[in-house]
Amino acid sequence: MGKVFSQEEISQFVGGILTKADEAKITKVAPPLLADEETLALALGEEEIENLAKTKAKCALVPLGVNLDGISTIEVERPRLAMMKLLNLFYEAPDSTIGVHPSAIIHPDAKIGKDVAIGPNVVVSRGAEIGDGTKLLANVYIGKFAKLGKNCLLHPGVNIGDFIQIGNNCILHHGASIGADGFSFVTEKPDNIETARKEGEIKGGKADQKVFKIPSLGSVVIEDDVEIGANTTIDRGTIENTVIGAQTKIDNLVMIGHNCKVGKACMIVSQVGIAGSCTIGDRVVIAGQAGLADHISIGSDSIILAQSGVTKSHPERSVLMGAPAVPRKDFLKRLKYLSEAEVMVQKYKKYQHLLEDYEKFLNEDAKI
Repeated sequence: MGKVFSQEEISQFVGGILTKADEAKITKVAPPLLADEETLALALGEEEIENLAKTKAKCALVPLGVNLDGISTIEVERPRLAMMKLLNLFYEAPDSTIGVHPSAIIHPDAKIGKDVAIGPNVVVSRGAEIGDGTKLLANVYIGKFAKLGKNCLLHPGVNIGDFIQIGNNCILHHGASIGADGFSFVTEKPDNIETARKEGEIKGGKADQKVFKIPSLGSVVIEDDVEIGANTTIDRGTIENTVIGAQTKIDNLVMIGHNCKVGKACMIVSQVGIAGSCTIGDRVVIAGQAGLADHISIGSDSIILAQSGVTKSHPERSVLMGAPAVPRKDFLKRLKYLSEAEVMVQKYKKYQHLLEDYEKFLNEDAKI
């Protein structure tokens, strides 16, 4: 049988105000239109509150001050925070059994902490350390001398490279790759990128050009309470370490290049690409599909809006958008100029024949 709670227990758990309590039990949570009599309806916004008129639920979580007839309500000051608590309450953790699965391969020199769960086909390499309470689900690979802290959860297929350091309470989702070599190469002679940067143009490729790989000797350091999404990649540094600050949350399909320094409590959304040697301050939000050029810095408490192309450094508390990215107020000003330019073009076309007649008159007058 699943988890069952009374309305009073739920209200106390989220620190809410319960009105018109009845005996209906709560076994799950859902939006109002998908809720039944044993569901707590989550009405966090105006549309969901309106949908409570059609719900089968007996009780709803609502913002403070929303009191409806015909249904019990749990009023909370921060609905989304309360929802987070509830989802944790009903959350079912992935299956994992303390101990080492028979198919796992653990090097004799590896150090395994207490109450560790190591699933099928996991590989823990020479000198690696796994902290107490950490769970490695199926097909996880841990490189040599990598170090994982306490109470981490690595979902199936996560790859941790050699010498990587991961702090406590970190979550890495399916297929994340931490510690691949950086995308670092050098040519014998100046290549097209170098000449374009220096001279502003490309003067023909070099057919005999050779490209050499630059080894990555640095590591990746992931601090405490970091979450990394599925199929996200974080490259090791060339010489110094790539660093991800504590409490930072990284979505699926993100690419973070070598030598980057990402601050604390950042939010990095899906399909963001951060080129090598960037420095990101604390509490920076980078929205989906934004791209950052190499060797730039973004100050703390900045927001980079979706699909922005950031080509230069920006100070703290910047709000950036566009490609190339500029401060939001400048971007909006440019949009205004574009709309005004459209009106001007229409006016020009309306009077174009008069201007042409006037130019013709001036030309004829000049011949006299």
